Amino acid sequence: MSDNQNDKQQADLQAGEPNQIDLEKRNFLIATSAVGALGCAAVAVPFVASMTPSERAKAAGAPVEVDISKIEPGTMMTAEWRGQPVWIINRTDEMTAELAKHNDQLSDPACEVTSQQPEYCKNSSRSIKPNVAVVVGICTHLGCSPTEKIKPGGDMGENWTGGFFCPCHGSKFDLAGRVFKGSPAPINLVVPPHKYLTDNTLLIGVDTEEKA
Repeated sequence: MSDNQNDKQQADLQAGEPNQIDLEKRNFLIATSAVGALGCAAVAVPFVASMTPSERAKAAGAPVEVDISKIEPGTMMTAEWRGQPVWIINRTDEMTAELAKHNDQLSDPACEVTSQQPEYCKNSSRSIKPNVAVVVGICTHLGCSPTEKIKPGGDMGENWTGGFFCPCHGSKFDLAGRVFKGSPAPINLVVPPHKYLTDNTLLIGVDTEEKA
């Protein structure tokens, strides 16, 4: 270092001015702090995101909330829970009344296979609300997906009062998901655990406290 530079540095120190070395240290500390702050922000984003249900969590069985307010009487919608289709059928009064009229044609009309539905759905309509059926849309024979045939008659014949038909091997189910005799499917369709949060909001995957 030259005498002039040394004299200038001594003068800066006496005047309280930062020298070149101090400036370099300060800039380094500022840059390090900025990188650290960005790192914390990057960590915070996935942490916040982890607080919401992921698709993997849903597939593993996280409850699914469904708005059923727009299902017209006599129609149905399909939701997804645990990677499976769940049918929600808004049965008319006439559809519900028909359920008891063909019990003699069913393999398990009284739902004695309790593992196929929660206890609170072990009733004549196999549901919490008589007009709303909630069933998993997978055939209990070999896992095919049945076709919706909820309208009476049609290509199912004049005696058909509505339900589901599996095109794979011909299994038939009524509007409560109960299997008809002579079908390859040995048991009724599964009714998943569910409850009502409001009159029009259904939560699939959580049991209700109501009794059958």
